[in-house]
Amino acid sequence: MHGNIILQMIITAVFLFLLGLSIGSFLNVVIDRLPQGKSIIRGRSYCDFCRHTLAWYDLIPLLSFIILGRKCHYCQRSISWQYPIVEFITAILFIIIFASINRFIDVSSYLTILIFHLVVISGLIVIFFTDLKYRIIPDQIVLVLTVVTLFYHLLNRSHVWSNYLLSGLIMSAFLLMLLLITRGRGMGLGDVKFAFLMGLILGFPSIIIAFYLSFLTGALFSLILILSGKKTIKATIPFGPFLAVATIVSLFYGQSLWRLFKGILGI
Repeated sequence: MHGNIILQMIITAVFLFLLGLSIGSFLNVVIDRLPQGKSIIRGRSYCDFCRHTLAWYDLIPLLSFIILGRKCHYCQRSISWQYPIVEFITAILFIIIFASINRFIDVSSYLTILIFHLVVISGLIVIFFTDLKYRIIPDQIVLVLTVVTLFYHLLNRSHVWSNYLLSGLIMSAFLLMLLLITRGRGMGLGDVKFAFLMGLILGFPSIIIAFYLSFLTGALFSLILILSGKKTIKATIPFGPFLAVATIVSLFYGQSLWRLFKGILGI
């Protein structure tokens, strides 16, 4: 019996890994097309350099990149590392989600929680890379995730309005205040909208951990770039990637980190 459970877990993990690779391939399309106003469901994929339409065997997630030696099959120009990285990260995060969810709950609740987290993680990956590459946090992704998260909370939690919604409003207002004070030099309106989504996903106290981690890592990364001479003190870097990573970390470990910080502070 125990062996059957382990086998089922392995099969499910492999399935989710392959699913993650496929979803990651689609996320690459979203990352590149959405900021440019292009359709994400119409039109065949093509090489960014020679514009040649890619065949199905050029688009096998991760595998095609390895077989082709990181070169376009038609023009031999180098393929961006973005594509395999997004695919692999998505697959790994899908496995982490599967490993993190309590499986000793009823099937319907488990599937709801699993699907919700897979959708949220996929959206956060898009936000990370679009802001990193184009300095844009797509409103479409934030809107979709907001609707999905609200629907999820309404199905599973009765205190959504008193915790998650309030967390989103407070953190969004906080970033809006910083935006006005800095006159847009430190962050953009997209970060303010994203802050509301973060609060809606995480709630209190995980949202506190997320903001602490995002500001800490953002400050450290900026300091490293300044000290290495790659950025000046007046230069700005996109804040969305730090918010996205902090949200992912807090989604899995927010409660544990909160207890750890409280223990350290003696609260």
